[in-house]
Amino acid sequence: MLRITFLGTGTSTGVPMIGCDCAVCRSDDPRDKRFRCSLWMQSEDLQWVVDTGPDFRSQCLRAGVKHLDAVLITHPHVDHIMGLDDLRRFTFAEDQSIPVHASAETLKALRRVFNYAFSGLNRYAGYLKPDSRAFDGPFLLGSVRVTPLSVRHGRVATHGFLFQQRDGRKVAYISDCKEIPEETMALLMDVDVLIVDALRLREHPSHFNVSEALETARKARARLTYLTHLSHEIGHAKLEAGLPDNVRVAFDGLVLDI
Repeated sequence: MLRITFLGTGTSTGVPMIGCDCAVCRSDDPRDKRFRCSLWMQSEDLQWVVDTGPDFRSQCLRAGVKHLDAVLITHPHVDHIMGLDDLRRFTFAEDQSIPVHASAETLKALRRVFNYAFSGLNRYAGYLKPDSRAFDGPFLLGSVRVTPLSVRHGRVATHGFLFQQRDGRKVAYISDCKEIPEETMALLMDVDVLIVDALRLREHPSHFNVSEALETARKARARLTYLTHLSHEIGHAKLEAGLPDNVRVAFDGLVLDI
């Protein structure tokens, strides 16, 4: 089994958004309360998160995350990395570190932003002690094969991830995307679960809107699709009521057992 917990399903502003009085920001539906995007994944032998945004501490407390073996970072935008220091809870011992899997370019940015941790000079008990793991192809997290998925996020190159279990079942996660190259789309074909960026109904220069996300799911022949990275322009109940039977709107705290 692969258990997936949505720690956050919101865009960079979170929902509700500061200073906004729209219907979604005032909604009483708990599914309309969205921390920044992050996943907690548990396999039979390891646990890891995808992205550590500004809400990461609160997300871990809310979901009951008590142990992590690794972290995957999609790209170095603020809403995906600024909670990285909260990983220190998982490197409390002086000789304890945590693998951080990311592209070489993303690791370069992390070393700049979190130089005190990545420099290797502050390896004390209770401090964040990351172990850089640059990927350039598939790698293993215990029994799960992880394939980085190269996509375009406006002018920025970013990554999603394809998680494949030993029985062949596949889950793809693409949180920030405007364009999927053909070679990446080939990897997504017939995926069991697709979790994909669907910022809003209107066009956006660096994110899929709902129509683009649905078209991607159709092209990939995804058996089940969850929409994420949602803005305050998306009301959960209203959107989900008009979706195909095999497409759903993700929400904070949602747990999937694959």
